[in-house]
Amino acid sequence: MNDKLSWMLDDVLSVPGAHHAILLSADGLLRAHSSRISRDKAERHAAALAGLQSLSRSTEEFCTDKPTSWRQTLVEFADGYVFVIAAGPGAYLAVSGSEEIDLEIMTYRMHKMVDRLGKELTVPPRTPGLIS
Repeated sequence: MNDKLSWMLDDVLSVPGAHHAILLSADGLLRAHSSRISRDKAERHAAALAGLQSLSRSTEEFCTDKPTSWRQTLVEFADGYVFVIAAGPGAYLAVSGSEEIDLEIMTYRMHKMVDRLGKELTVPPRTPGLIS
């Protein structure tokens, strides 16, 4: 896990109503988390959110017949939202917030963070290693 990114994830939570932020890999591994969520909870949510983004990507043809690429998923609950956006090849940024959060501002802040961090958010695919 990349602890040096944790403070940057805290920065995205300056939007009123934002709760937690995590950076995860496409295969559900936690890469970093904000200080407002424990590592155990962040790891559990990273695994679930990887599945969520995978399901979102698989519904592409429901939206269009043209090849396109997934950009983000927004899930609405009675008491809030979960945002998941692409953060580079094999990496995703997820943020949760209350029902009062400004959806447009939160999405903008998330995309700005991804732009600012660039290659730091890229998570290369895991390759099997030799067992000694």
